[in-house]
Amino acid sequence: MDKLHLIYWTFFTGLISCLATGLGAIPVHFVQNNSKTLRGFSSAAAAGMMISASVFSLAQEGLALKEQSPSAPYIVILGLMLGAWFFRWTEKNFHDHDHHQKFLKYGFSRRGLLIFVAMFIHSIPEGIAIGVAFATANLKFGLVMALAISVHNIPEGIAISLPLKSEGVSTKRCAWISILTSVPQPVMAVPAALLAWVFEPLLPVGLGFAGGAMIYLTISELIPDALEEGGRSLTAWGVMIGLCVMLLITTLLDLLPIHV
Repeated sequence: MDKLHLIYWTFFTGLISCLATGLGAIPVHFVQNNSKTLRGFSSAAAAGMMISASVFSLAQEGLALKEQSPSAPYIVILGLMLGAWFFRWTEKNFHDHDHHQKFLKYGFSRRGLLIFVAMFIHSIPEGIAIGVAFATANLKFGLVMALAISVHNIPEGIAISLPLKSEGVSTKRCAWISILTSVPQPVMAVPAALLAWVFEPLLPVGLGFAGGAMIYLTISELIPDALEEGGRSLTAWGVMIGLCVMLLITTLLDLLPIHV
């Protein structure tokens, strides 16, 4: 595959995976009730889905890189801590300053903006993974990797849209926000494909970093909100249902003939 075709296929498939995230807003469209109970359950379910994605997708994928790099598990753990620290810094910055005020007119609450930041970070290593796959010069391998990430982006779109929808954000805006969180996928895929030898070693820390940011978000923002809105029992069941639904979806998707 020459360089021009490499750039084309990498960017095109990265763009498709980005747009696929917006599909997650479709089932959330039918969530109309804006009651406190619904807001609490939505936050808890989104927390469960994000924990599942962080542990069973991001961290697990990083640990699987041990075959290529024996130190990968330790780098993933370091990435988890760095991601949590970075998100704490981001949260504090938005809390202590008025930098986020200009985003409010676009439908972002403070919590919505923090969800956006966490999922945006989450998309960076996925974009790198697409680029590295195409850098092998095996078009089929690259296409399969991009397809797998695209399909897995749909339930992630649901996790993003659920708490936003419960705050009254329109379905259209939920879809656009979901898509914007995945913009790093086409953006990072091309340089990762052209400079795979630079980006591939960054995958373990990148996967851990994204997982750490998402886990911190769920513990510091989503779960406390769910407890306040819906109480302990509803929050516990919401987290469990969200976690199990995301794990079930991921398991079923892995049964499709798109393995890499």
